[in-house]
Amino acid sequence: MKNTSLVVNIVLAIAIVALYVLHFTGTPKTKTTQSEDGVASEQFVGEHAIAWVNMDSLLNNYDMYFDIQAELEGKGRKMETDMTTRTRAFERQMIDFQDKVQKGLVTRSTAQQMQQDLATKEQELYQYRDELRMQFAEEEQVMLRRIQHSITDFLKEYNKEKGYQVILSGAFGGPVLYGNPAIEITREVLVGLNAEYSKSKTKK
Repeated sequence: MKNTSLVVNIVLAIAIVALYVLHFTGTPKTKTTQSEDGVASEQFVGEHAIAWVNMDSLLNNYDMYFDIQAELEGKGRKMETDMTTRTRAFERQMIDFQDKVQKGLVTRSTAQQMQQDLATKEQELYQYRDELRMQFAEEEQVMLRRIQHSITDFLKEYNKEKGYQVILSGAFGGPVLYGNPAIEITREVLVGLNAEYSKSKTKK
């Protein structure tokens, strides 16, 4: 699995189009907050409050993303190994068939039947390969949705206290070309997500 592909899919799945901001035009108020490490920052608050999350940075540091990525890669390797084993077995049967025919060790009718059997096995091998690809794609989509829902569910709870009207998703090549650092909430969202994920793993 290519990391870039999964990251792009996740960002697109949970991104809010930047033009949506036009529905919340106005002059927002600001407040100064202080993080746990003593760094003060100014954030916009009030009726039209907007915040944004750097999705590239978030996913690159989200523990759940790495665990799911490792799980998906493991399944991909198993599928690849299975397919390689079946392909090599078929190749050995082909070589054995050709050797017997060349040496005249089988009758013409037997050779024809063996050839038909090998053709059927070849088609079954191709079909199995396609099934594995579809299965892997489905697994990837399921895991994508797991990450998507974990982020969106957390933001719903997070925003009950914060009260933002819009939380934008910023990523390279995404709809948000620039985000004011004063309204970026990536760090605190990441801390909260990793804490929630750590609790969920402990409960299992």
